[in-house]
Amino acid sequence: MNDSTPDTQTRTEQDSMGSMEVPHGALFGATTQRAVMNFQVKGLPVTWNVIHAFLLLKRAAASANYELNKLDEQRATLVTNACTQMLSQMEDPLQRDEAMAHFPVDVFQTGSGTSTNMNVNEVLANLASIASGNPIGAHEPVHPNDHVNMGQSSNDTFPTAMNVSGALLIRDELLPALHVLHKALLAKSEAFDHIVKIGRTHLQDATPIRLGQEFSGFAAQIEHSIRRVTEAMQELASNLPIGGTAVGTGINTHPQFGQMVCAELTKATGLEFSEASNHFEAQSTIDSLVDAHGRVKTLAVSLSVIASNIRLMACGPRCGLNELSLPAVQPGSSIMPGKVNPVILESLMQVCMKVAGNDNTISLAGMGGLGSLMNLNVALPLAATSMLESIDLLANSATTLVERCLEGLEANSESIEALVERSLMLGTALVPEIGYNESARIAKACHETGQTIRQYCLEHGIISEDRLTELLDIKSMTYPQK
Repeated sequence: MNDSTPDTQTRTEQDSMGSMEVPHGALFGATTQRAVMNFQVKGLPVTWNVIHAFLLLKRAAASANYELNKLDEQRATLVTNACTQMLSQMEDPLQRDEAMAHFPVDVFQTGSGTSTNMNVNEVLANLASIASGNPIGAHEPVHPNDHVNMGQSSNDTFPTAMNVSGALLIRDELLPALHVLHKALLAKSEAFDHIVKIGRTHLQDATPIRLGQEFSGFAAQIEHSIRRVTEAMQELASNLPIGGTAVGTGINTHPQFGQMVCAELTKATGLEFSEASNHFEAQSTIDSLVDAHGRVKTLAVSLSVIASNIRLMACGPRCGLNELSLPAVQPGSSIMPGKVNPVILESLMQVCMKVAGNDNTISLAGMGGLGSLMNLNVALPLAATSMLESIDLLANSATTLVERCLEGLEANSESIEALVERSLMLGTALVPEIGYNESARIAKACHETGQTIRQYCLEHGIISEDRLTELLDIKSMTYPQK
């Protein structure tokens, strides 16, 4: 498309509101240009993932309309070829920016996403014109509304593209990253399983725990997250509004259209998509998105716990816990030489904060009287952008956590052993032998004298040395007791 790159020259296009000057080489038309002029808010176009999903959707719609004898073979072929042409560019990272130049509408636009739907319709119609030997803007033989948008409304296409893009991004980016992260945490759990450290509850000393056990808990969090995120993907994929058109009644479309489009999407992507069981629910709410993002947010909460705990265990190296050594990936201070900070963990925790904020945004976008008004949700572009941002951020951060932190993470065994021996909570193991009150008295005395539990008991002859060695076997404290 060497002749279709937007430039400073213009051409005159027509839409239902009249004439509009459009950049000469742009594939979009008058309606899109009006949106560009009206929504000069952020300069942040709708993400490529949504446009990619729209292209898949429009190709599926053209195929379905042809099968239903609604669209003739010539026009159906032109539309599907245009979709395939643009999809190939969109899927190539080297060509994606060039392709996205034809989809400039801001995220903060009409709440139904009508401008983006028309943007896609106009681009595909113009590609069909070029393929037919006609000039851009001719709308011959393919019209953006009559043919590309046949049997559709922005009210069912944008939320469908939103769900499709979210489900695909989860499958293709987030789940693979989580599987790698889970494997890395399991490997650390096994490598650290022989190391006994002091447990901490309320940030105070508690009974011993194996470092491997702590990491097994982290791995279990990600294992559960994989299940939750998979359920989020399925939630999005199983409730596509396509076929409902304007308000869910399916006016101006064939009763089988939605089902056939979903079948085409399934065939094209390998992911099982299905039409909403109730179009009035699917178009008047974004409950499925709210639910799906809630599960994604749970992943963010889990990752924040993992990052925070690793960061605490690594605090030091001389004046903190110093149980873990983080890989030094960059200088930590502009003024303090030799300082190494937990930068990867801090990056991850900021991502988790952003995801929590996105969850609040999506919840508000779905609320009655705000985003959900009567028969349509009118916060779709913002909700879609927030969802996709969360998925993308978490996928990238999970990968970074593995490559820049976990792979080089090491346990400081000597520091761990010293801390365990000094813990007053080892006195818990004496309770079955001498009772709670006496054990508490010994712990208090040790705190005052600076002695260890072992030293105090031996000095005062409270328990024989052999028996004390048996009771204070820290590794045995980390296994289920009989």
